[in-house]
Amino acid sequence: MTLLAKLMLATVATLSAGTVQAKAPAPLQDAPVDCDSCKEWNAPVQPFNIYGNSWYVGTAGLSAVLVTSPQGHILLDGALPQSAPLIIANIRALGFRIEDVKYILNSHAHWDHAGGIAALQRASGATVVASASGALGLQSGTNGKDDPQYQAQPVVHVAKVAKVTVAGDGDAVRLGPLALTAHMTPGHTPGATTWTWTSCEGARCLDVVYADSLNPYASGNFRYTGKDGSPDLSASFAASIAKVAALPCDIIIPVHPGTTDVLGKAARRNGTDNPLIDAGACRAYAANAQALLSKRLAKERGEALPADGKGAPHAH
Repeated sequence: MTLLAKLMLATVATLSAGTVQAKAPAPLQDAPVDCDSCKEWNAPVQPFNIYGNSWYVGTAGLSAVLVTSPQGHILLDGALPQSAPLIIANIRALGFRIEDVKYILNSHAHWDHAGGIAALQRASGATVVASASGALGLQSGTNGKDDPQYQAQPVVHVAKVAKVTVAGDGDAVRLGPLALTAHMTPGHTPGATTWTWTSCEGARCLDVVYADSLNPYASGNFRYTGKDGSPDLSASFAASIAKVAALPCDIIIPVHPGTTDVLGKAARRNGTDNPLIDAGACRAYAANAQALLSKRLAKERGEALPADGKGAPHAH
């Protein structure tokens, strides 16, 4: 065989390998997380329209919302690592493409809301956006030591997100006609972020709030009132609750949909009534959170406990 023939064969082999490599799909799921609630949280549900260009694409216990436009789409949260294939399937079932998702926004970096983001970013090529503290969590794949749910053992790791764009309080992520605004609501985590936007149906436009958790759940001996040099976070947590209560809010989608019965309300919609539309929903969500926080703080301070707040204190 001549040298020219050998070079031609080598070139063909290289091009073929490159073609095969280029066509290999990115894995749709990273290593799953095993937790007591994971199977229940990750149960599949049919995706549905929330209002206008806002769509629920999450699972039974973990919210993910797609906001669409002709210029591309914005996805909020990624749930568990094992949720990524379900979210992608839900997006496709609605007639949209994961490849058209240009931004993925995070509420907070706990593995039950951010675990699927790395796989979703690979599938879409989207830019991931989070708070400064949230970005550190996404890039490390685990909770930081300032997180109320930090545990030295066992440490839960999920796939790291290599590059994260940082959003500050009041910053808007814009894409075509879309503008989703970040509101820093620290407490549940140091970088907790609530996102808001407007969705329209014809001439009627409503304020949608993707509410981060306001649940004062913590691991070990963490104290929101401070301990051993750690700061007292009670006032800032209460301020976050008050901020959510004051937001323009026609529809609330919390990061755990069961907190406000999102799926049940969606199922009860009819031609004349849409229970998802509730101008008092954010205030009710905040009032429930304040009751839980007051109970938690009273316990930490050794005071008489107030009446029990409603809600799910085990939810992350």
